Amino acid sequence: MKSKSAVVLVNVGTPDNPGVPAVRRYLREFLGDHRVIDLPWASRKILVNLIIVPFRAPRSAALYRKLWTEKGSPLLVIQESLRLRLAASLNGSADVYSAMRYGSPSLYDILGDISIKKYGRVIVVPLYPQYASSTTGSVEDVVEGFIRRQNSKMEVVTASPFYNHPGFIDSFAVRMEASDYRDYDHILFSYHGLPLSHLRKIHPAVDPLQCECERRMPEHGLNCYRAQCYETTRLLEQRLNLKSDQYSVAFQSRLTRNWLTPFADETVKKLAGDGVKRLLVVAPSFVADCLETIIEIGEEYRDMFIASGGEELTLVPGLNDSDRWVEALAGIAMDSLGAAEKT
Repeated sequence: MKSKSAVVLVNVGTPDNPGVPAVRRYLREFLGDHRVIDLPWASRKILVNLIIVPFRAPRSAALYRKLWTEKGSPLLVIQESLRLRLAASLNGSADVYSAMRYGSPSLYDILGDISIKKYGRVIVVPLYPQYASSTTGSVEDVVEGFIRRQNSKMEVVTASPFYNHPGFIDSFAVRMEASDYRDYDHILFSYHGLPLSHLRKIHPAVDPLQCECERRMPEHGLNCYRAQCYETTRLLEQRLNLKSDQYSVAFQSRLTRNWLTPFADETVKKLAGDGVKRLLVVAPSFVADCLETIIEIGEEYRDMFIASGGEELTLVPGLNDSDRWVEALAGIAMDSLGAAEKT
């Protein structure tokens, strides 16, 4: 008889509460990750602890207070509901756990709890559709670090990015259809931004500013965040029968101008200036609604759009714990388990 498997859903994380001390702790852990800010240890510590966090924590805490609900952080609440619904969908074929890369519940701690239960295999599913060193790569670091430090014999498999998985694409298409996407003047696919330096480390021989991945999937695209974002967009275009002039692609949440372009904030303003009155925004790099979707897009970008001459900006809800996404995620988890059993 086969041993039972476990599935661990991992997202980026959230502060324990919206107070400044909790946000400060969260930011220190998040920004202190060498995968996120790829500077030498000493330089990173000085930058994060003495410059970024002291100034950013109070402003971020104010945003988290706007985001917080009576149940807590939306990201955590959504993921727990997703965990329960996925467990029900798997119908006992695997136990499902929820973890965060930063904050609680800690991925490292969850792996520790799982390790004493003698599962046959553990499938870690980073809930990042497109691969980036700072997201999926960081999760892989934790898994590898746990195995090494604990001298664990536990078999852990990390699921591949699902940017092109039919179930993932269909899940977002269903969300867009429910939002009556054809009633809008224009659609903006907004992906989380990334420093250009991260891409240059992934494919040093290809300049991300010269790549043609917005038109086709290049050979180096299997590990390239930008290429995978554009591939997701193309697949949604095909699924929804969109024309190229009906939508734009941009990257949000930038910290400097040395990040992926076009910048979403500037694109929102330009679209309004060009006469777009009703704008629909889709965020296919986020499977769950969070600060970057609810506040940044739903409030800040909406205000920018209206101030620039637009009339209505609507955010397509994230996949969250929707029926189609639960079904797709079950397929992603089981595909990873099946691939592991063949090796």
